[in-house]
Amino acid sequence: MQEDFLHYIWRYKKFELSNLKTTDNDSVSIVSLGDYNQNSGPDFFNAQLKIGNQLWAGNVEIHVKSSDWFLHNHESDSNYDNVILHVVWEHDTDVFRKDNTRIPTLELKDYVSKEALKNYEKLFSKSQKWINCEHDFSSVDDFVINNWLERLYFERLERKSESIKQLLSNTKNDWEAVLFKMLAKNFGLKVNGDAFLSMANSIDFSMIRKLQSNQTTLESLFFGQSNLLEDEIQDAYYLKLANEYQFLKQKFKLSNQNVETIQFFRLRPPSFPTIRLSQLASLYNQNQNLFSKIIELKTVKEFYSLLSVETSLFWESHYTFNRASKSSKKKLTKSFIDLLLINTIIPIKFSYALHVGKQIDEDIINLVQEIASEKNSIIEKFETLKSVSISALQSQALIQLKNEYCNKNKCLQCAIGSAILKGNC
Repeated sequence: MQEDFLHYIWRYKKFELSNLKTTDNDSVSIVSLGDYNQNSGPDFFNAQLKIGNQLWAGNVEIHVKSSDWFLHNHESDSNYDNVILHVVWEHDTDVFRKDNTRIPTLELKDYVSKEALKNYEKLFSKSQKWINCEHDFSSVDDFVINNWLERLYFERLERKSESIKQLLSNTKNDWEAVLFKMLAKNFGLKVNGDAFLSMANSIDFSMIRKLQSNQTTLESLFFGQSNLLEDEIQDAYYLKLANEYQFLKQKFKLSNQNVETIQFFRLRPPSFPTIRLSQLASLYNQNQNLFSKIIELKTVKEFYSLLSVETSLFWESHYTFNRASKSSKKKLTKSFIDLLLINTIIPIKFSYALHVGKQIDEDIINLVQEIASEKNSIIEKFETLKSVSISALQSQALIQLKNEYCNKNKCLQCAIGSAILKGNC
């Protein structure tokens, strides 16, 4: 038995409301259950209850066992002085307030809906399952799932916005600099994301503003700070970058000691860090005030046009500095741009709107629903239960659902789990 389940039972009145009796055999009539509190203090504030012949206004505290009151040291906490009813699953001892007055206790186990208890036991059975509700997920109403996934998507955006706030603080509210750091990280994806971010962190964005009119200079800066210009390679382009970087290093007193090592291992050549860094340099070479442009655009088509950049000429016939390859244009693909939209563009648009107090939820929904659903092991597994991932909105929400609810057994805070417990599938 979880205390959260008892919160759910009380909150949604999933128990027999007539003929309620305290452990002292006093009648209990509920005028108001109170306001659910998920922070410190009693579980429900401002309840109104008639106990015996007396109408009480105050707080309700819920525990699995009455003795948990003492286990949590509530008897010495003044925040619990105004508790008017102690609701428990099992009454094993009387409890007292700080002033030693006894608190009326309601033992729930004899009043709980058998259906709710059955659904709870089924949901939290100990059998090995990928998620607790995998046998019932397909039966949950589409309306419930879709509404919950939309809410989870914005919950995920809000979580991402917290890290953006930190970047904003670190850059003294320079949104262009924040965008550069986030783009750099996501150009590196999982393998080189942290390394690319450390490279971006090693450069003051004012340098990008000064140098972005020259693609070669930008590449020398990115490659040099990433420790990719330290070999003895006799190639004209390489030597030009190396010489340019030495000049920049002295002029701007650059250091790359804290830049993480770039990885090539297990990457397909089109995703080599050399290619990605050249594409990132092209994006900034072709776009001054990139942040302002991103805030203005609203459709995926517009973003495809803005972000469809190529490498510089040298990289059309190379993947590494020391080996030529068959010549080909190396342009950001739509699938890669989709990832940039999901992980960088939309979160930063959302965070900026929050920052300036603007409501753009509808614009965000319209944009993310234009992007195809991601493909990964989490999405694929959910799809075997029920086909729900139509766009990136659902795929991002399903990742949030699995990581923040399913993995943490937070079924009682989940709309899907709640629907199953209520029998509203």
